[in-house]
Amino acid sequence: MSGRRGPLHRDDAWLVLADGTRFEGVAVGAVPEHGVATGEAVFNTVLSGYQEVITDPSYAGQVIAFTCPHIGNYGVNPADDEAPRPHCRGIIVRDLTDRPSSWRSTEALEEFLVRFGVPGISGVDTRRLTRHLRDRGSMPCAFGTAAPSDLLAAAEAAPPTEGRDLVAGVTTPTVMTRGSGPYRVVAYDFGIKEAMLRQLGELATVTVVPASMPADEVLNLDPDGIFLSNGPGDPAALPGIVDEIRVLVGDGTVPVFGICLGHQLLATALGASTYKLPFGHHGGNHPVRRIASGRVEITSQNHNYAVAEDSLSRSEVTHVNLNDGVIEGIRSRDLPVFSVQYHPEAGPGPHDARYLFDEFRDLMDATAGRSRRARSAG
Repeated sequence: MSGRRGPLHRDDAWLVLADGTRFEGVAVGAVPEHGVATGEAVFNTVLSGYQEVITDPSYAGQVIAFTCPHIGNYGVNPADDEAPRPHCRGIIVRDLTDRPSSWRSTEALEEFLVRFGVPGISGVDTRRLTRHLRDRGSMPCAFGTAAPSDLLAAAEAAPPTEGRDLVAGVTTPTVMTRGSGPYRVVAYDFGIKEAMLRQLGELATVTVVPASMPADEVLNLDPDGIFLSNGPGDPAALPGIVDEIRVLVGDGTVPVFGICLGHQLLATALGASTYKLPFGHHGGNHPVRRIASGRVEITSQNHNYAVAEDSLSRSEVTHVNLNDGVIEGIRSRDLPVFSVQYHPEAGPGPHDARYLFDEFRDLMDATAGRSRRARSAG
């Protein structure tokens, strides 16, 4: 993908869903090969933070439709990237701003999209699109300057996310070290976000490892805690990773904390099952009730799959979504492991659930922290 269009002229484009529904628009961003880009269409309701959304690796394989009508108003800057590059398949917007206004901006959003080869379509009736996806569910789509008939054929041929290992395409190929806190944490990178590493780095020296690293190699690193990150796609397509997590959980000597896909994988390792939501949770204003206190947290979410409540056997529900009752958090009844479906680290926010990182620290201090103190004494 290459090329950039001037602000005074846009090529006409179409967005076509796999069920045949069409939307008119104009092409923006990078130019897709043969004028066709495909992916699973989902909608996101954030009012700000579009750069963090676009660079979140959890969107691998998906095309993001923003419900906020104006996108790109404050440009982009390197500090807000959640990953070295976007992994989404494209974006859909109502109006893409040509001239951003912010002292933090280093380039316009469209320049960013072109630089990383991300195609987009603007001028779309995103309200109509969102209502359609809400009623019919997320589905494959195709968009671009090709003929609508060609786009429909591409949409019908585009694979959904079910059964696909999308983690392999976003995980780090090598081990990295981040942070400088007093604990030792090993973080599995299933598509980890920079915001997570910043939060963990305040607690620990974080060793980020590939998703394929065996459990015994992780345990040989002598961690005080293990973190399971967010990531894209279907957790049921990752049985090998679940097997390794089952070993890590083991007899409970090392605390484990999971977020988003990490939550789903941990629940599966504890005997639960997962299922695909009709249109997922993608936004920054989902109300979640913390069962222990009854407190309601406003949360950021990005997931298409969820844990089935009737499949829980070794764990209990700690948080629940007030919109639709979906499980938002679990903890083991007999092991120092817990997880949440939403994003307590979210940038730009909300930050209601940042306390979960403190709970992870407390678990490490009470269990694996003993070995850290022994090392310090030695």
